[in-house]
Amino acid sequence: MPVLLPYPFAGPFDYRAPDALELAPGDVVLVPLGRREEVGVVWDGADGDTPTLPADLLGDAPPSVAEAKLKPVSALLDVPRMPHSLRRFVDWVAGYTLTPPGLVLSMALRVNAAQPPPPVTGWVRSGSNSAEARITPARARVLAAVADGQPRGTSELARLAGVGSGVVRGMAAAGLLVERPVEAPPPFGTPDPDHEGAVLSEDQARTADGLRALVHARRFQAALLEGVTGSGKTETYLEAIAACLAEGRQALVLLPEIALSTQWMQRFVRRFGVEPAVWHSDLGSKKRRMTWRAVAGGEATVVVGARSALFLPFPDLGLVIVDEEHETGFKQEDGVTYHARDMAVVRARLSDAPVVLVSATPSLETLANVEAGRYRHFQLASRHGGAVLPETVALDLRDRPPERGRFLSPPLIAAMQEAMGRGEQAMLFLNRRGYAPLTLCRACGHRIQCPNCTAWLVEHRARRTLACHHCGHNEPVPLHCPACNAENSLTPIGPGVERITEEARATFPEARLLVMASDTLPGPHAAEEAVRRIAAHEIDLIIGTQIVAKGWHFPLLTLVGVVDADLGLAGGDLRAAERTVQLLHQVGGRAGRAEMRGRVLLQTYNPTHPVMAALVAGDFAAFMQKEAAQRRPGHWPPYGRLAALIVSADTAADADRAAQALGQLAPTGDGLQVLGPAPAPLAILRGRHRRRLLLRTRREMAVQPILRHWMQALRETGPKLPGSVQIDIDVDPVSFL
Repeated sequence: MPVLLPYPFAGPFDYRAPDALELAPGDVVLVPLGRREEVGVVWDGADGDTPTLPADLLGDAPPSVAEAKLKPVSALLDVPRMPHSLRRFVDWVAGYTLTPPGLVLSMALRVNAAQPPPPVTGWVRSGSNSAEARITPARARVLAAVADGQPRGTSELARLAGVGSGVVRGMAAAGLLVERPVEAPPPFGTPDPDHEGAVLSEDQARTADGLRALVHARRFQAALLEGVTGSGKTETYLEAIAACLAEGRQALVLLPEIALSTQWMQRFVRRFGVEPAVWHSDLGSKKRRMTWRAVAGGEATVVVGARSALFLPFPDLGLVIVDEEHETGFKQEDGVTYHARDMAVVRARLSDAPVVLVSATPSLETLANVEAGRYRHFQLASRHGGAVLPETVALDLRDRPPERGRFLSPPLIAAMQEAMGRGEQAMLFLNRRGYAPLTLCRACGHRIQCPNCTAWLVEHRARRTLACHHCGHNEPVPLHCPACNAENSLTPIGPGVERITEEARATFPEARLLVMASDTLPGPHAAEEAVRRIAAHEIDLIIGTQIVAKGWHFPLLTLVGVVDADLGLAGGDLRAAERTVQLLHQVGGRAGRAEMRGRVLLQTYNPTHPVMAALVAGDFAAFMQKEAAQRRPGHWPPYGRLAALIVSADTAADADRAAQALGQLAPTGDGLQVLGPAPAPLAILRGRHRRRLLLRTRREMAVQPILRHWMQALRETGPKLPGSVQIDIDVDPVSFL
């Protein structure tokens, strides 16, 4: 009997099923592994829909063992059986990403979450009237509190009786109280699909009908829900969730920033009367265990979560929503490298469920699938409730530059003064944390760099530290230059959001400011308080990084100023222009979402750039058509396929040797090309030297077999590489650092 374990083995191990246990695929079991016992899942063979698992790439498969020598399964755990669709999904992700299936299983099994919860007990009166047990006034109050026979925990009972918990424990020791099991309440409320929701516009209602039809069909279909910012996309797809609940099935909503979902949760509660189950990495172990089992048992009917929620054990998944599908935050870069948007489509297909990708600025990959007829297309072309799209203006910094040492231009300052003077709110956007991205010595020109990475250290003035945003290295701001020892010669170069805040405070001394960045909003509670303060008009000026682009709705916000609209366009990133237009369009979409029309001012040194022209014209579709025309001839994604091979080692020499060996064995043939090897843009990361190669093929060619044979050739004919050398493969890369 094959059992897959949550470790980087190339496949399941064989065990013997004891006669006393009736085991089936999906059962969660305890099995011996060496001198210890491990949790695993009874597995079954991959079907024809699953990519071939690359055993030759992943290492040696578990050895074949004679039946008589197989170790028996130790125990069948009291855990819901892993659904067939999830087991197929694990196999599919492993095959597509060239990852050991056990590592993918570790995301789905969540061993700590799968463990049965400890029994919940409470105290009731024992019925004993032992003469030895003295009944003090405090004990009498406790006995009165349990007179109804309802078991209560120690803390609750002590609170009701107005005594310390020691009194309760003392009564138990004296035989006056005994433990009884407490029936646990349902872990989550049941969303009501008939609960009164928002009033939909004609366009929203028509789109909602189309989404409901997809749900009622109970089969796989991918669709794009595209709508301008403020068009009510969320309220529209909530109707599809209502249809899914009416069908008795479960729904999954993926958000790129689950910790910043305050307003989304409020909309959900207004529509369904209760909050959904939530899944993300910051959940405590108790909440994680409860949620995992509630999903597996079908008690959690709607889950909103980060990308890892794809691996929850839904027994009857009837709808998948990917909100803000264009967001790069859906790409998992560490461990198993996968794109949650793409894998959500696979999960829906394996569950016979529709998947809806939602965005005001869809990715070119999704638009290409619409164009090819693979995805349905629903559109909301206007803002809800009569609101109109903001006016966008490019401010040419060559004509009206900021004052020396400042970063806000006179036209932007004047517009902010006017907006706040009318009692409206303004926002400044700069997608760069900290005070300054570079610290430079005026005496010798030395630039302070991270000791572990090829990256400049970012000054965080409030903390008086220099920090690396790649590896987390921190050090105090030095008084002397590390190179020439000149005193007080270090100066910040360029702005970060902290420096813009400093300038804004000096320029608008009466304004009430709020900074929205990952440094200042560390979790959902901080984000919720920020939203409350903005909505209550306790804030006049919001200053933020990309967090402010995440779908917020602030009715009094009428002006958005982008401090550096050119940021993000430099470098050789394939998707730089696409990402910039998406980000700035989303940021600008925060303005004028109610009765008052908004304005978006883009500070730029290149107002004729296609990105600026598209934003000013408000023609996202035309920009994406031009972007597609540039990528088609060279077979760049989505009109071709990419896979990155990242070589890393402890020394530059070892990294170069391994990369050169890979380059010499690179595959050749019609329709494919290998670029590199070359130093990665971050040539040193966390102390390891990095080199990159890029495989590019035509769209109809599968890259996995090519990569598999390439790695096999390296093992069989290449040089013996040091143990410190690591080769990571990223199929469909998003980041090129």
